[in-house]
Amino acid sequence: MIVQELIFYAFSLILVSAAIAVVTVRNPVYAVLFLVLAFFSASAIWLLLEAEFLAIILIVVYVGAVMVLFLFVVMMLDINVVPLKEGFIRYLPVAVLVAFIMAIELMMVLWSRGRFGVEFFPVPQPNPVEYSNTRELGELLYTNYLLPFEVAGIVLLVAIIAAVALTLRTRPGIKTQDVGAQVRTRRDESVRLVKMKPEKPRSV
Repeated sequence: MIVQELIFYAFSLILVSAAIAVVTVRNPVYAVLFLVLAFFSASAIWLLLEAEFLAIILIVVYVGAVMVLFLFVVMMLDINVVPLKEGFIRYLPVAVLVAFIMAIELMMVLWSRGRFGVEFFPVPQPNPVEYSNTRELGELLYTNYLLPFEVAGIVLLVAIIAAVALTLRTRPGIKTQDVGAQVRTRRDESVRLVKMKPEKPRSV
């Protein structure tokens, strides 16, 4: 149990350090890479808590898809970070005040848990070998939370359709292609034979 606690605190320290680096580094590419490290650390902590499904989904969806897209966009765009950092010092006192209040509230919650006889860091009991976190989550999701799950699916479907509709709308000054006209193109319209006179080699 001591080794597990040491691993937990190590990953927690890496997670907090990576999260701080995301908002403090000047290079946006480095910020995205530190965010990927934070996601990996959070996934390792979830594995320690026997939440295997959430850990795998975090790596596959966020690290494997979303963060790769963020990294691609950041590397393609030429972002000038100098104007973004100009107002950092001006808002620093307010940020420090908000962070201090949040730390005080967190300490009050931890202090109240220890005061009223609740374990400060409760250790979850290990599950049996045949226990499946994915099966347990699926049964809970499709029984007790079936209606909210279907509503969330409908909302996501509407959002996808709206995104496609906004992308395909006709705007002035935008060049579009007509697939039907491209299919109906004949050889005479796309290929032109040009007759040229043969060239003679230049005399040296």
